[in-house]
Amino acid sequence: MIEYTPKSRFLQTLSTRGFLHQVSNIATLDEKLCTGAPISAYIGFDATANSLHVGSLVQIMMLRILQQSGHRPLVLLGGGTTLLGDPSGKDEQRQLLSRTQIGENAEGIRAVLSRFLRFGDAPSDAVMLNNADWLCDLNMMDFLRGYGRLFSVNRMLSFDSVRLRLEREQPLSFLEFNYMVMQAYDYLNLHRSHDCLLQMGGSDQWGNIVNGIDLIRRTESAEAFAITTPLLTMASGAKMGKTAAGAVWLSADKLSCYDFWQFWRNTANADVGRFLRLFTDLPLEEIALLEVLQGAEINEAKRVLANAVTTICHSEDGARRAAQTAAETFAGGAGEELPRFNVDMVMLQSNGVGVIDVLREVGFVRSGGEARNKIQDGAVKLGEQTVCDVTYRIALADFGAETSVKLSLGRKKHALIVRG
Repeated sequence: MIEYTPKSRFLQTLSTRGFLHQVSNIATLDEKLCTGAPISAYIGFDATANSLHVGSLVQIMMLRILQQSGHRPLVLLGGGTTLLGDPSGKDEQRQLLSRTQIGENAEGIRAVLSRFLRFGDAPSDAVMLNNADWLCDLNMMDFLRGYGRLFSVNRMLSFDSVRLRLEREQPLSFLEFNYMVMQAYDYLNLHRSHDCLLQMGGSDQWGNIVNGIDLIRRTESAEAFAITTPLLTMASGAKMGKTAAGAVWLSADKLSCYDFWQFWRNTANADVGRFLRLFTDLPLEEIALLEVLQGAEINEAKRVLANAVTTICHSEDGARRAAQTAAETFAGGAGEELPRFNVDMVMLQSNGVGVIDVLREVGFVRSGGEARNKIQDGAVKLGEQTVCDVTYRIALADFGAETSVKLSLGRKKHALIVRG
């Protein structure tokens, strides 16, 4: 708990909405934020996939609040550091990607972030950079001679991202060990080229960011700052952004707008107020009224949450259509935004397709064993009929005169099986 009352709009907003975990020299940072001149702050996103997911949304919203407070967000795509792999919070080395894959992933991330931030040339407009532009051209001998002596291995071993791996007796390669050195150099480079004074990230990044602050102090005799956010988990204890069906992606190409909306609509009661503060632009006064709702009324707060987050991430129209689909589905219809699974007509006319296979393909379950358990529990429906046989195969007769039939798992998961 940070015992300091900020004066700047940016830190006030982060504090009241629950973003702050650690801040370096908060009083001095607060003073700089109050001068009236925009400061530049950055967060890095490694290009390990062609979209970010909900697990990155806290960081994205911090950049959004920074811009709304009149300051300039620097978005750093890790085209270079992704070649190494960040060991933070991991028990094993990341799979190494090719430069072509990393470039394609960076373009997908760029598209996602453009929905949350305003990019341009104005003083508070966001700037997107790629650390491959300076890291990939470094000369190793020059770099080691110029900066190697400024890093303490003793101190680096004490950082959580390294220490926890070693305590678990998990391998840590020299490649990964160098990640924090590269991240520190990123901070120094952005300080020199964009007058960047602040790096932000998750709590697992504290050691890496402090490394960069020390490097700037030693080389530039200048002060830089760090902010980290708390580790975010859901009331169930599950890691934010992970579900039984996999990651909750921010790109509609990887997760439908309806499924994204439904993720927020299914928020646990205990998480509603916290998520409204972290992931929406709604005023705190409105959130205070919503989070105290009890019983069935809390569902209205969940719908507000789902609509607000989906509007920011996708569009107002996408949120409206997702909400409409959910209402139609709950009423027994088949909304147009439901996930679809196409089945070849020849297959339907011959042996059909196993319902267990379909449950896995649409992402309702992770394994055949889980699917069998759900069927045996009476939780699976095809149309209005409960599926009781784990060997059941969906055939042409199940469609009747329609071109599709609804497959449901419980009351909240639905998909349309469409005959080809």
